[in-house]
This record gives sequence, C-alpha cells and structure tokens, in this order.
Amino acid sequence: MRLTRFTDLALRAVMRLAVSGQGDSPTTREVAEAMGVPVTHMAKAITRLQHLGVLEARRGRGGGLELTRLGHQASVGWLVRELEGDGEVVACEGETPCPLRGACRLRRALRDAQEAFYSALDPLTVDDLVASPTGPVLLGLSARPG
Repeated sequence: MRLTRFTDLALRAVMRLAVSGQGDSPTTREVAEAMGVPVTHMAKAITRLQHLGVLEARRGRGGGLELTRLGHQASVGWLVRELEGDGEVVACEGETPCPLRGACRLRRALRDAQEAFYSALDPLTVDDLVASPTGPVLLGLSARPG
C-alpha cells in the first residue's frame, strides 16, 4: 500500500509539531521549509489537520501551529484513515468498470489487506512516532539560525 503525498506531508507536519516545546509554535512556512516541501502543499495539509482537531493555528504576532492533546494521542491508524479517505486500493467501478466486479475475490482480498495495513498502525500514537531517535532529528531540521 502506498500513502498519498498529501498524507505523507500531513504526517510529517504532525511529527514536527509533536516535538515543539512550550513557546515554540512554528508557522506553516517554517514547517514546510524544515520538511523541504512547498508552502502551498503544506498549507493544505495543515488546514485538513486543523479540521480534524489535531492542531490549532493562531494568526498574528505570537501565532503559529500547535498540536492539540488529540494530536499527541491520536492513533496513527486513525489519522491515516482520515487523511486517505474511504477509497479502495483498486477502482473496480471506474470509468471503465471491471467486468469481474460482481464476482471478484481480488477486490475483497485487497480491502482486507488495506484494513490490515491500517490496523498495524492503530496501536501507534503520534508521540510514539517522535520517540528517539526521530525526535532529535526533527528538532535538528527545524533549528532556526540564532
């Protein structure tokens, strides 16, 4: 299974914010630069995460991004499900519907495999993802010049 680029960006943003200390509320631009991605793409991911209640965004002086309690404790499986949506691994009902769709065992097997993938992520929380050695690396990526 392969995650969309959008989900990848959102997970990286959440991981970066999970290592932010008190008083460290990076902006969307700072998170995007630390991750080496376009600000416009990161902004879309940030907006979706905000709608999910995973992070808060404050504007203006002293503003920035901050992970919520839910964001720290969220199951990675839940988060990936929410970001990826309900799509199936294969498009059996696409523009040219598959002639096997009524009696296909592959579709069910792929659905089961997709759920097994998500289930493997369910026990992990966002905070688990940033445990050492990942957390210190994330902090190093976002170090601001003094």
